[in-house]
Amino acid sequence: MHTLAQLRAGELSGITRLDLAEGLSEFPREIFDLADSLEVLNLSGNALSSLPDDLHRLTHLRVLFCSDNLFTELPACLGQCPALTMIGFKSNRISHVPGAALPPLLRWLILTDNCIETLPVELGERPQLQKLMLAGNRLQTLPPSLSQCHRLELLRIAANRMTELPQWLLTLPSLTWLAYAGNPLETEADAAALEATPIIDWSTLRLEQQLGEGASGVISRAIWQPADQPTTQVAVKLYKGEMTSDGSPLHEMNACITAGLHPNLIRVEGRIGNHPDGQQGLVMQLIDPSYLNLAGLPNLVSCSRDVYAEDCRFTAEVALRIARGIAAVAEHLHRQGITHGDLYGHNILLNERGDCLLGDFGAASFHATEDSRETRALQRIEVRAFGVLLGELLARIDSGLSDGQRVALEDLERRCCQPDVLGRPGFSEVVQLLHNL
Repeated sequence: MHTLAQLRAGELSGITRLDLAEGLSEFPREIFDLADSLEVLNLSGNALSSLPDDLHRLTHLRVLFCSDNLFTELPACLGQCPALTMIGFKSNRISHVPGAALPPLLRWLILTDNCIETLPVELGERPQLQKLMLAGNRLQTLPPSLSQCHRLELLRIAANRMTELPQWLLTLPSLTWLAYAGNPLETEADAAALEATPIIDWSTLRLEQQLGEGASGVISRAIWQPADQPTTQVAVKLYKGEMTSDGSPLHEMNACITAGLHPNLIRVEGRIGNHPDGQQGLVMQLIDPSYLNLAGLPNLVSCSRDVYAEDCRFTAEVALRIARGIAAVAEHLHRQGITHGDLYGHNILLNERGDCLLGDFGAASFHATEDSRETRALQRIEVRAFGVLLGELLARIDSGLSDGQRVALEDLERRCCQPDVLGRPGFSEVVQLLHNL
């Protein structure tokens, strides 16, 4: 994090990224002194409500973060910034998004947790748009012009007021990761599964070290002492109440429970009861530390694609084990009426043998279990995510794959990612094809 004092003293000359969070209520004009080099500007966590009309003077600016400020309108000056591709205005008070505020090269737009009721037609006139995050607003519809966004891969519209999904949305050729939970249109979670989940009293748990923290909650190692039974090591996830970019954390908890049991899922032991602060949480199977994330999160350059370590390589046996496990668990989820919504390498834990677990249900959504055109389309959107993953695995196999196997897997990848959504195979077919290999 930089300081205003450093900026005013000229100590930051030539930097490409500036991070300032000092309770600013006005845009510091000294930022323009960095115009020859500045590419990423992070002004999140201030008290800003406007930006200067001449922001376009920052001719190299590609990324702008202004989350957790006081904006009520997306500033129109953004549309004049010639190199701007990524905009993040999460958790403001934005109710108006002018079409003029959308720069021509817009690729990634984050407007999570605002007060937006409508979006401008111009949003669909940004051909580079790849990632659109709108969870936690007041949207009842999406502009039909978005049907022109043939590069759109990730869409988050959870926790809005939509009563139906537009039919054109289900035909977008590149849509891969979709989250729509918490809208009136969504099918309800399986109430029987939720009620049947054991309640684990908080007093029987003793938290130890923290294992990780994400947008939806904190995971810790814990000791569970059930009545008249031996102690067990478990993982405890305590959910936060805030809206995340994917949607509601409590909806994530319901999806974890409804998902049920599968060898490629992290087992849920029960829900936490009687927490002193009323906090919601789950007690889950503790994963062996030999399990590591398959990939890293997308970055500012990769946008919607995971980042893999340079030396990440697999034998054919391991890669096929991963592919079979993830296809099988995705098929299982779809039978339960759940789309994961975030089927990515960074949400897969695996060990050296290729045993794998699909985690993070923050973007999961419920759909009808009866077969329909909409259900098939929703499931095939997720099949494209598997196709992307399969391609990433194929690119990293260094031994053991026969020419015939490679041809078959490349053909499967192509079919999973084809533009015709309903022309893609379902996961039942994918599982069978992988089994035959």
